[in-house]
Parts: sequence; structure tokens; C-alpha cells
Amino acid sequence: MSSADLDALAHLNDAAVPAVNALGVEGLRVHLPRCDLALVADDGAGEIAGFLLAVGPGEPYASENYRWFSTHRPGSLYVDRIVVSPQHHGRGIGRALYAAVARRATERGLPEVTCEVNLEPPNPGSLAFHRRLGFEQVGEQTTSGGTVRVALLAWRP
Repeated sequence: MSSADLDALAHLNDAAVPAVNALGVEGLRVHLPRCDLALVADDGAGEIAGFLLAVGPGEPYASENYRWFSTHRPGSLYVDRIVVSPQHHGRGIGRALYAAVARRATERGLPEVTCEVNLEPPNPGSLAFHRRLGFEQVGEQTTSGGTVRVALLAWRP
């Protein structure tokens, strides 16, 4: 991921709300230094097809979900967001991004990869995708002032 990607990535991210929270270009620019892994997938024709941001343990990140994992599943590589453009769903991009996450977790000696998926508002496609990869639900919490309920997931790659 490079600074040249930020406009396109912010647009892709913000178009995926409410599955992920909006960041805009500036929010993405501020968040990137916290990330242990920041990956962009292209479609082979130079267009961005998706991206993934993952945060390692011990970062000063105020996310309610990151804090939950820091307390309950310390030492995990936390996938803060994965976004694949709708026209690229079903092409293996998400799986390829998670394969890179698994390699990074192994390199760092981290036993788990963690993430959350919205239950309310519902995101059944993402939940099914993560379950197919082998993620298991290890908790649930309500965030964003009671407006979002998430399944907290963990995977041992």
C-alpha cells in the first residue's frame, strides 16, 4: 500500500459502510502507521480490487474491538478491515489477502488471527466467508454506543 493508493482505498472503504466504518483519506492516512500489514490487491489490469489492514499486538489503537482482543486474545494479529469491491467478489481475492495475513502471523510468531464481523447491522456474506476460512466465534459485543453488534472471531492458521 502506498500514499498514491489512499484516494482509491478511502473511496472503496467508505463505499463498504456499514460493513466497515468510514475513514476517508485522512483517517486512512492516520491509521496506516499503526498497521503491521497493509495490503492492496489489484485485478491484474491495474485497478484496485480490495485491501486489508491488520494491526499487531500492543499498538495504541482505540478501536473497541481491538481492545477486546487485546484483553481476551492477546498476541493475535488483528484484521481491522478487509474490503473487496463487489465486482471482484468470488474471485479469491479475500482468500489471497488472508493467506498473506497467515504468513505474517507465522513470521511474527503470533498464534491467532482475529477480526470481527457485524451481526447488527447484519453482514451474512462476510460471516459465511470467515467461517469457510476456519474462523470461530470467540465472543460478541455491542459497540458504537449500542448501534453495532459484532461477532468476535479467531483463526489459527
